[in-house]
Amino acid sequence: MLFFLLLTVATVALGGHVVKRDATCTVHPSGNFTDDSPAIIEAFTLCGQGGNIEFINETYWIEKVMNTTGLNNVQIDLRGTLLWSAANISYWLENSLPLGYQNQSSAWFFGGNNITFDGHGFGTFDGNGQIWYDFTKGVSNLAGRPHALTIWETNNSTFKNIRFVQSQMWTMTLAYSSFVNMTDIFVSSTSNDSEPARNTDGADTLNSHHINFKRWEVHNGDDSIAMKRNSSDILIEDSVFYTGLGVAIGSIGQYPGEFEFVERVLTRNCSFMGTRMVGYIKTWTGVEQGFPPNGGGGGLGYVRDIAWTNSTLSGITQSPAEITQCTTFSGAVGQCDTSTLQISNITWSELSGSLLGSSIASIQCSGAAPCQDLQILDSNFILGGNATVGTYSCHAVASTEGFTC
Repeated sequence: MLFFLLLTVATVALGGHVVKRDATCTVHPSGNFTDDSPAIIEAFTLCGQGGNIEFINETYWIEKVMNTTGLNNVQIDLRGTLLWSAANISYWLENSLPLGYQNQSSAWFFGGNNITFDGHGFGTFDGNGQIWYDFTKGVSNLAGRPHALTIWETNNSTFKNIRFVQSQMWTMTLAYSSFVNMTDIFVSSTSNDSEPARNTDGADTLNSHHINFKRWEVHNGDDSIAMKRNSSDILIEDSVFYTGLGVAIGSIGQYPGEFEFVERVLTRNCSFMGTRMVGYIKTWTGVEQGFPPNGGGGGLGYVRDIAWTNSTLSGITQSPAEITQCTTFSGAVGQCDTSTLQISNITWSELSGSLLGSSIASIQCSGAAPCQDLQILDSNFILGGNATVGTYSCHAVASTEGFTC
């Protein structure tokens, strides 16, 4: 009996620990729902500079925020599941790590230079999101509700073959990063009851440049991928998006007097299955109404050189092409012609597939800065219902090609 007790104690003591051999740190989980975040952080401390970090094919239980930034020349192999606890919601609301934008925050800040993060096709982030969807009851941008992952100040790096399921909020944010490849990523954040999976963006970019999204599959209830302020040179290709809102630009212009931009974003060779739109742009009004994250306006800047092309669609529920410069505080109305944020050189081309209705484009630009050079080219839409003619709804559009408002 004494031998059995000693063996049991030894087994528990071995849980949630790191084994280091040369420059490789292997993280072993507790296996008994004891917090594994201290062991994970230790592995990055020991092997995050020129080393390798390995997660074995087991489940890791995470109860605390993690910050593993400043990494260099590191390889991460995730062959197991990182499962976030949501039992103590008050902990996350009080301790999630702030991004410094809106009231967004994160469960894990991760980043550095020359990183390869490989999930090998089955390595998984599980955010236990249903608990969050039920808790928020559809309320947007609840302070402290964390993103699953924030890729922070990361350069010349690759993330590949990773699965993200039931993310707590936005699946990931690439912030202050450049030259990052995001390849073969699977995202599924959907609600299994009446509470919507709101704010479950597949990915967002913020102050980031030269980001490539390739071969993504996204099932969610919000933006499939969204480019937010000061994002440029973004490529999204060979991906399929289900049931969300489509690929979004914005929103931007939320902070009064601040200059923001999004430019040179290309979405190509993708499929949009039951999404609300294919590609849309959203900016706030030119008059501040309320305060971020769910209010604001009065921002300056531009959106230009954006294209969605050579893609298929099925059952688009609203319109393939949309622009609104009338984003405003919940419950506020009007002021839709006040934004001076300029939108120009926007293209939807070589799109083919079915719509549930007849609307091809719904474009509401600002009278203070009418949209310039909007193009819908070489596209073939099968209209829903009894519609025989596609419709284009426009406001404050200075020039078009391929369609007439």
